[in-house]
Amino acid sequence: MSPAGGSHRHHVVVIGSGFGGLTATHELRSADVDVTMIARTTHHLFQPMLYQVATGIISEGEIAPATRVVLRKQRNAAVVLGDVEHIDLQRQVVKSRLLERVTETPYDSLIIAAGANQSYFGNDHFAEFAPGMKTIDDALELRGRILGAFEQAELSDDPAEQARLLTFVVIGAGPTGVELAGQIAEMSDKTLKGTFHNIDPTKARVILLDAAPAVLPPMGQKLGKKAAERLEEMGVEIQLNAMVVDLDYDGITVKEKDGTTRRIECQCKVWSAGVAASPLGSDLADQSDVELDRAGRVKVLPDLSIPGQPNVFVVGDMMAVDGVPGQAQGAIQGGRYAAKAIEAGLAGKSPQERAPFKYWDKGSMATISRFAAVAQIPIPGTKKVIETEGFLAWIGWLFLHLIYIVGFRNRLATTIDWLFAFSTPNRSQLVVTEQQVYARTALGQLQQISSRRRNADAVEIPPVTTADADRDTGVESTTTADKDDAPDAETQAS
Repeated sequence: MSPAGGSHRHHVVVIGSGFGGLTATHELRSADVDVTMIARTTHHLFQPMLYQVATGIISEGEIAPATRVVLRKQRNAAVVLGDVEHIDLQRQVVKSRLLERVTETPYDSLIIAAGANQSYFGNDHFAEFAPGMKTIDDALELRGRILGAFEQAELSDDPAEQARLLTFVVIGAGPTGVELAGQIAEMSDKTLKGTFHNIDPTKARVILLDAAPAVLPPMGQKLGKKAAERLEEMGVEIQLNAMVVDLDYDGITVKEKDGTTRRIECQCKVWSAGVAASPLGSDLADQSDVELDRAGRVKVLPDLSIPGQPNVFVVGDMMAVDGVPGQAQGAIQGGRYAAKAIEAGLAGKSPQERAPFKYWDKGSMATISRFAAVAQIPIPGTKKVIETEGFLAWIGWLFLHLIYIVGFRNRLATTIDWLFAFSTPNRSQLVVTEQQVYARTALGQLQQISSRRRNADAVEIPPVTTADADRDTGVESTTTADKDDAPDAETQAS
């Protein structure tokens, strides 16, 4: 990739705009390389705080700054919007799609940080009735479903229907599930208290359900018990050893440990029970000796590269490395390591000279409600950990997450919203629209229509190479294949 008439510079392609991808791109800002980031969305998402968007504490803009704005001062970086469909390891080309435009981007080094999606364990149809918590769309849809349930209950005179509408089930008792259950309960008990006339929001039923025998299993029995006790004080019903085997618009079917099943009538359901790595892992496995774990993550080599491809790195939620959890810190450290490995290679260091990736475990935290959280912090150089809960852990959670929010303005806005939400019963982000609730189904139908159109199109238009050079980075424009009859409602960009 070089501008017309210019010399070739090492071209690094980064897939994904999350913690891993953004960190890797930033680390290469002073390197003698051109960087192209390819991402499905136009923003960098601070995913650990999505639940606060879903429950009206903060706005989506505070945790999702525009990627182009974040990188505008990095002269060697360019951004391509598109959903990566294929990585051709032999040709060293990444193929992505935006609407009906297909883009092929050559690379010299590749960093894959495509993240993970919500996993429904083979029951993908559950997504229509129980959105996950992985994207801005998920959070806004969930906010609409939660507040919409209260509005529907207000209009009903049937006690059974009101009970169903005011029952909220969070499936999955990990950090996201605990945080969501606590915030739904707090919003029902405080924010919405006295705002309706036909119903009492404080009587809403919030259920936290998991097939596991404990709350917050990765954080240990002590902290899991503390979190469960605090949730129960808030009125959250915790149902463990209970597996969801079916769900529909009106409720869920749960299988108990003894094999019996029961029904929970509820309209609003949230899925936070599992994740699956990007399907790009399977794409790599089809072309190389890459092995995948049960979640579809790539079993990388000690230097985070894949077998036979020392210039291809996999980081973040897509990599399977013992002792590295699927958290922001793992992605950040992996992205930084891959960038430094590329710089070392440009300086003449061979792949065999790379030191293995070492993860620094900085601990884990989860909030439960205002003034309550749990934290587990390892003591460096030992196998001991500090476990704490309550107000101090909550303050630590706030401080740590403020540090990792991108942009001073976003930190300031988040701090103001937190002060408002935690010092009063009110929340500043309670606006919902009908489209937020029903867009998932409509967009899914449109994607199916568009896919059928592409499959039925027997005329293949050859790629056309454009030679326009990017003014800022000197990176040559990528190869594209366009169709004039692109459907105006295609949604692959989201």
